[in-house]
Amino acid sequence: MSKSLDRLYKNQSHIYKYILYGLSLFCIVFFFPKGGQFKYEFQKGKPWQYENLYAPFDFSISKEKSEILAEQQKIKNSHIEYYQYDLAKAREVYQQFDSRFNTAFPSDKYNSNQLTTLRETCRSILDELYTNGIAVSKSATNSKKQIYVIRENEANQIAINELYTGEDIERVVNRIIRNKGLVTFKNAFQELFVELTIPNVSYDESLSAKALKDELASISYTRGTIDEGKLIIARGEVVESENFKVLNSLKKEYESELWTDKSQYFILFGYAVLVALVLMMLLLFLKKYRPDIYENNTKVTFIFFNVILMVFVTTVVVKYNEAYVFVVPLCILPLLLKTFFDARLGLFIHVLTVLILGFVVPNSFEYIFLQIIAGIVTILTVSELYKRANLFISVGQITLIYIVGYLAFHIIHEGNLENIGWFTLGLFLLNGMITLFVQPLIYVYEKVFGLVSDVSLLELSDTNSKLLKELSNKAPGTFHHSLQVSNLAEAAANEIGANAMLVRVGALYHDIGKMLNPTYFTENQITNVNPHDELSSKDSAKIILDHVIGGIELARKNNLPDRVIDFIRSHHGTTLVYYFFKKQQEIDPEANADDFRYPGPTPFSKETAILMMADSVEAASKSLKNPTFLIIDEFVDKIVAGQMAANQFLNANITFKEIESIKKIFKQKLTNIYHLRVEYPE
Repeated sequence: MSKSLDRLYKNQSHIYKYILYGLSLFCIVFFFPKGGQFKYEFQKGKPWQYENLYAPFDFSISKEKSEILAEQQKIKNSHIEYYQYDLAKAREVYQQFDSRFNTAFPSDKYNSNQLTTLRETCRSILDELYTNGIAVSKSATNSKKQIYVIRENEANQIAINELYTGEDIERVVNRIIRNKGLVTFKNAFQELFVELTIPNVSYDESLSAKALKDELASISYTRGTIDEGKLIIARGEVVESENFKVLNSLKKEYESELWTDKSQYFILFGYAVLVALVLMMLLLFLKKYRPDIYENNTKVTFIFFNVILMVFVTTVVVKYNEAYVFVVPLCILPLLLKTFFDARLGLFIHVLTVLILGFVVPNSFEYIFLQIIAGIVTILTVSELYKRANLFISVGQITLIYIVGYLAFHIIHEGNLENIGWFTLGLFLLNGMITLFVQPLIYVYEKVFGLVSDVSLLELSDTNSKLLKELSNKAPGTFHHSLQVSNLAEAAANEIGANAMLVRVGALYHDIGKMLNPTYFTENQITNVNPHDELSSKDSAKIILDHVIGGIELARKNNLPDRVIDFIRSHHGTTLVYYFFKKQQEIDPEANADDFRYPGPTPFSKETAILMMADSVEAASKSLKNPTFLIIDEFVDKIVAGQMAANQFLNANITFKEIESIKKIFKQKLTNIYHLRVEYPE
């Protein structure tokens, strides 16, 4: 039992990767659309490359979305809306007419003939207004020419201008009294009808909506059928507009019929096998070419999470509306991976992700081509992301590639640049704008996954930061030493293609542990009093050795990234505090070297190896008196050769050629520091 648990503990990293692999496979296949895949690939404007295709079964030709939308818009534009006529309100107005009329036109002011004429005129006005009624408002029908007015359950179609509103009453009254020659009674008529008339027609929203819904439901989504056995397209025939629509209809019908209770498990199994192969290639690539990333479960999780996220977002967009597929900022993936890892890995994972999405998106060849080209442009153009202008320039180039590629495909399909999908071009611009949000996303990933980017390194390199300011105040000599080491290390990293920004930051912080006991380090001693004179060699060595452990504790307390802490841990490797060891040997020849040895580890990357060399060379160079070219040359060779002899670079992926280049840079820099001049003959 104990052996099994021990074996399980040793293999927990591999077990985690197996679980992550299986979970990722399940999620991706689960996100896939439910349906089979049509076995033919075709594009508009290209010849049919397969054998003659005959209809395998009867199916209908589906209308294109644009056709259906046009029909729907036509129905909406011609739709006649409904109004309800309230007969009770009209009768109420007629009933009140007599009493209101007598008030407006009293009998003691007018003779019987005048009253008869006035009454008939008022009646004709009322009949004019209430034949079709007075509406509360016509705002909903301003664009309509005809409407239905429902009166006693009977719908009558009238022109919109035959229905009056309260604003029309004055105009109707003026027109009729002018025709009757009664303009002199205008004020009395206006006063009468303003008080008498009330709206009795209202817009019936529910009935209008129901009628519109019924009309829209009557739209046919197909136009004609294809009988089984009919030739759809012959080999070599160009896929044109008409047979392209037929092929798309067959594809939809085929995929829907393929997804049955019996076949769905086989289809899911096929998807799972293909996705499993893609994810396996990803793991194998990491294991063979990026073993440091493969061994780090956090980094592997980060990679798989982003692949799953891109697949999820794309499938959601495709399910909502496949026309929006290009709004998904897929180039964020290689951008992120290049930021945290390297360009080759970023491009490889981007290509694998695009291959997976080929099962999901329409026009998969066009989509895969555009996304791979855009990914390559992302890798080639994005550099030094901490410079804001670089990101904007790169995103502009990516967007331009999308647009140029899309227009090229459009020319292939249509044979001209007419009918360009401006909406799709707008999606590319929106895609570019969303891609700019990679900066806050990088910050989030740094906090969640404990990664570090060049943007964070740039912030850490600021010598006005809290920790470096504290170092300059408490240990000014160490701070100056760190600045010199950072300059040496950065130049060496640039020479061999290592991460110069990371080396520089690591160099600035590598000796922060000396703040705890600054006066025990010679660069901070400003008097001739040496506190080590009062200590034993072992105690002195312990103080020197502890600056590594103390530096790690300070770094963690100040939330420095692990990649920076690695420089603190490894900048002395497993070397000896040689001075105090030799001093102890004078007292005790049997002195244990391990008591005077740094805990390590040894450098495990090019960057940490560069720092170890730069630190030793810069510190030892302070002991040089009257340096010359020859002295500096021999001095640098001796320091680096000693480290190599002590096997300090066995775990670092650095070559002899790179070490020689680094030594060359150190010699040049030290020559500049000491202002050496060529000695001219007398």
